Amino acid sequence: MIVDAEAAVGEVIWRLDPALRTQTNIARFTGALGDRGIELGDRYEDLWRWSVDEPKRFWSEWADFAGVKMGGTAGPVRSDDAMPDTRWFAGRQLNYARELLAAHEGTAIVALTESGERSEVTFAELRDDVAAFAAHLRAHGVGAGDRVVGILPNIPEAVIALLATASIGAVWSVCAPEFGPGAIVSRFAQLEPVVLIAVPGYELGGTDRHRETELTEVLTGLPSVEHVVWVTGHTSARPIDSVPDSCDWADAVRVVAEPDFADVDFDHPLWVLFSSGTTGIPKGIVHGHGGALLEQLKLCSIHDDIRPGDRVLTIASTSWVVWNGLVAALGVGSTIVLLDGNPTYPDLDRVWQVAADEKVSVLGVGAGFVHACAKSGLEPAREHDLSDLRVITVTGSSLSADGYRWVYRAVGDVWLTSQSGGTDIASIFVGGVPTLPVRVGYIQAPALGVRVESWGADGEPAPGRGELVVTAPLPSMPLRFWGDPENLRYRESYFSTFPGVWRHGDFIEFSPQGIVIHGRSDSTLNRNGIRLGSADIYAAVEGLPQIAEAMIVGAERGTEYYMPLFVALAPGADADDARAAVRAAIRSNLSPRYLPDDIVVMPGIPHTKTGKKLEVPVKRMLQGSPLEDVVDRGAVDDPALLDRYAAFAREKAAAPGTDR
Repeated sequence: MIVDAEAAVGEVIWRLDPALRTQTNIARFTGALGDRGIELGDRYEDLWRWSVDEPKRFWSEWADFAGVKMGGTAGPVRSDDAMPDTRWFAGRQLNYARELLAAHEGTAIVALTESGERSEVTFAELRDDVAAFAAHLRAHGVGAGDRVVGILPNIPEAVIALLATASIGAVWSVCAPEFGPGAIVSRFAQLEPVVLIAVPGYELGGTDRHRETELTEVLTGLPSVEHVVWVTGHTSARPIDSVPDSCDWADAVRVVAEPDFADVDFDHPLWVLFSSGTTGIPKGIVHGHGGALLEQLKLCSIHDDIRPGDRVLTIASTSWVVWNGLVAALGVGSTIVLLDGNPTYPDLDRVWQVAADEKVSVLGVGAGFVHACAKSGLEPAREHDLSDLRVITVTGSSLSADGYRWVYRAVGDVWLTSQSGGTDIASIFVGGVPTLPVRVGYIQAPALGVRVESWGADGEPAPGRGELVVTAPLPSMPLRFWGDPENLRYRESYFSTFPGVWRHGDFIEFSPQGIVIHGRSDSTLNRNGIRLGSADIYAAVEGLPQIAEAMIVGAERGTEYYMPLFVALAPGADADDARAAVRAAIRSNLSPRYLPDDIVVMPGIPHTKTGKKLEVPVKRMLQGSPLEDVVDRGAVDDPALLDRYAAFAREKAAAPGTDR
């Protein structure tokens, strides 16, 4: 039930009707624990505390509750080695794909193209296609540990290829087709893949985009590829004729085969997910079958409250770990809705139209999408029947207080859960619990099994804002980075600041109201010794009607500290009015000491392909680094936009000025 759609920051805006509590997955899990003699009551804090104080018992009980079947020889649930050398369920075997597919019936996938074409795949058909494509891979010599890669959009073939690859113990990786050839090669060349599955073109923004030139460049950069499977059913583009050993997807799944899932070790490599790649060679993050399975089922079931028969729509490209989480929702018996192309084409309302048409129960979106809907004045509940919508999950960046209020004002009586996690663990650190109240501007709680804390620079717990650290191992922490056999880069990335403790690189704050993520600590603003997370600036500025989006950076340039705020204006906004509104908002919501040196109007804000603002690359350009040294153009959403930022950085270096 809704409490107050105009609630102040920190006030309760929604809480679950007590009569519905027993329907939640977390209530079912707590009840199952009680049946096994673990009486924890109804307080989430007590359940979470038990999960981190008794991790071996928790993860064992969770695996049983989730129905995960493990073979092999039973041994310790967790070794006593310190991170990152901890091992989980040593001696046990399973298969990620089998666990997602084995016991479910009904519709598995609903697929929608940008132009509106619709198709369905049942669980039975999905099992058949996975078996057929796995047999095709085996026939081309693919075995356990070999790498299979895809250049694929959000279509059923991407799901089938992932699960077929996993079913034989091979290692999967995927890039969205809009990535530039350099960005694709910089990722996949590290893996030396033997099979590539690719679309020769894709639909985006109302245009059928052909990629023959780009794919020729990619194949030249991947000499290890021995076989190519072309997925041609979603584009008018045709395969590259010069590829000698290739076939069409329809031929690859034509032969009927029996399901055959290889039993692999709990920590057998499942996939390689890549970091954003905005600086240096993208890190290839390797996760294992068991760790990814347990964590993602926990995320879907407990922290998203996805139930059997639910329809789940997540707005994500195949290159974002959120897409992997969408696929994992198959494992709880839900139907996943794949929305290909630009989900907001021709406008933002498309997402809500699809949610209504497909009777979506759980909708996953980025915070930027919610903010854009609020600024545009959308009222989805007025235009659409959203009576089936029960949950909205938000990730990607911090959700503003206005974002919370808009959801409850314009969408209705839903559980809104803001989350924060990462590609690094293929899950979340903090997120939602349906039985807890939702407070404006706050994430509800730490995730089960995650001992997440706030630490100061001295390595001691911080009473307020501090570094997000995890002080005990998780099953889905990376097995390693690809090409990092001594774990040197892995240790440097997470464990160099606090030995034996995972430092994630975000600022976090715990309070009685909940949790706030204050942005990346590696892009911290530090003017005259005063540290500020960029998220605080965005919370003050991006709610203004004149501002579509903003990005702030702080750059040390010799003895000077330069802190510009880049803004993209809302349609029709006046630049001078926008600057005045920004200054007033920062003065009133933060402090005059946080006023930027310049407020720079730009045509847009640059992001990675997964929506992260390019704060650090722009900072480095302002410090004198050339554009080509700080970012891979193929890894960003608008490469031409970066030229504007590079030009600004050069102008600033030549003749520092004020507002432009």
